Amino acid sequence: MSETPSSVQSDLLLTPLYGLHLELGARLVPFAGYSMPVQYPAGILAEHLHTRQSAGLFDISHMGQVALRGADAAAALETLVPMDIVGLVEGKQRYALFTNEQGGILDDLMVIPRTRADGAGTELFLIVNAACKAQDIALLGALSDRCEVVPMPEQALIALQGPAAVQAFARLVPEAAAMVFMTGRWLDVPRAGAPIRVFATRSGYTGEDGLEISVAAREVEALARLLLALPEVKPIGLGARDTLRLEAGLCLYGHDIDATTTPVEAGLVWAIQKVRRNGGARAGGFPGADVVLGQIDASAAVARRRVGLIGMDRTPVRDGAELLASDGRVAGRVTSGSFGPSVGGPVAMAYVGAEFAAPGTALHAQVRGRAVPMQVQPMPFVPHRYWRG
Repeated sequence: MSETPSSVQSDLLLTPLYGLHLELGARLVPFAGYSMPVQYPAGILAEHLHTRQSAGLFDISHMGQVALRGADAAAALETLVPMDIVGLVEGKQRYALFTNEQGGILDDLMVIPRTRADGAGTELFLIVNAACKAQDIALLGALSDRCEVVPMPEQALIALQGPAAVQAFARLVPEAAAMVFMTGRWLDVPRAGAPIRVFATRSGYTGEDGLEISVAAREVEALARLLLALPEVKPIGLGARDTLRLEAGLCLYGHDIDATTTPVEAGLVWAIQKVRRNGGARAGGFPGADVVLGQIDASAAVARRRVGLIGMDRTPVRDGAELLASDGRVAGRVTSGSFGPSVGGPVAMAYVGAEFAAPGTALHAQVRGRAVPMQVQPMPFVPHRYWRG
């Protein structure tokens, strides 16, 4: 069921594609302060499977886009994140985490050095989560004495995801085919009249190959219509976005990571480069460094771990469900859970005590007073299909 503008809560923000969502018959829901499409008439299951098999188009314009400008921008950002930003070369993207003094995760984000749109030097381009963008921009404001912090509300963001996504886009922009996973570049999308200038990265949030595309808000509807005219591409809502990322073992901020979870507990140590760890040339220097680096050096002592779970029957297990061991002890709690359409059964993520984190461990989720059998399983639940060249 679609909505009319008058039916949308007055306090919700609208993305530049709101009118197109209505035209396409989307069911809209409040999400991170925006009215967002949770699904289209085909439904979440069909949208999920289409993305796994072909190409899906997602509106992610609710997310925040920020540029950091100045010669000291990379070193400045390293005071807020435990990643190697100084060593990033232009056009290479990196996953990063803002941390607090307790080593907890304030948000996760993407960072890439790029040439500025006006050609006047380079900048760090950041994409942050929608629910955290005001907090993140305030946090970045602490760097204003070292670099210029430029929020970019005039930009929209869309994602084209799936095994056919890049080859479909490359029919419009052949240069896109040469990109590899976690790289980005400026591209011109042809159309009648002036081309549409975009900045695309070969990345995404589904575990599939694909692109995330930043484009001027005034141009995003024209771009979306060009993409939807490609036979492989269908519109996909937030419902399938969530099941796709869950099958891919990717964290959702506020569920699987938050200010109380550290990168080590979350299984995100791979994102912290050696140069920022103890013994590295630029070790520490970020909030909570003593906690995070201490946990890396003594990882066996970390009390809890993020794990994947598969359901042993057909009962979906949702976030918040308590997990019990076979002897009745509380083992942990589910942070994300759903039916996995590509897996063909329930899947979940959870934090459990380290003694319960080994693959194959049998646990029971408490669902409406019933013990639902689950088993710890390595993630991702479906193989990643990123294009690394």
